[in-house]
Amino acid sequence: SKKVADKAAKPGVAFDVANRVFFRLYQASNLMHRQGTRYVDQYGTTTQQWAVLGALARPIVLEKGMTVKDLIEFLAVSRQNLTAVLDRLEGRGLIERVKDKDDGRSRRVRLTRKGTTAWDGMLVPIEDFYTKALSSFSHSEQLTLYKLLDRLKTSLTQI
Repeated sequence: SKKVADKAAKPGVAFDVANRVFFRLYQASNLMHRQGTRYVDQYGTTTQQWAVLGALARPIVLEKGMTVKDLIEFLAVSRQNLTAVLDRLEGRGLIERVKDKDDGRSRRVRLTRKGTTAWDGMLVPIEDFYTKALSSFSHSEQLTLYKLLDRLKTSLTQI
């Protein structure tokens, strides 16, 4: 119909704002990876590896680890991308894949002692990165940003 064609040809203000939001998120994500990697580069680590190590270092999963499926869901990544990151981390001795005690068919991924030591060493530069990246935001603004991004993540998972 003509109305649909006109709307597609001339995006409105709502489209323009949405386009700007998603473009800014895209830019911020790329910058976060590029700048963040500089802070953990001395550990031979990328932001993708940092995310996996951080997920596995959480107290709730530190001892038992996580299944690959749980890691995929937690990090919102593809199996293909995660497998490549896990292979590199395992090759460096930072993680191990072990049989799940509760389900022999399943494997769990967990930090090795070397991985825990590497993660502990990375915490100071990571905190420095967070401090610098968020320095223009008050604590309250950081919480608001987190809540807004969490709502967006929820919306995106429901599409």
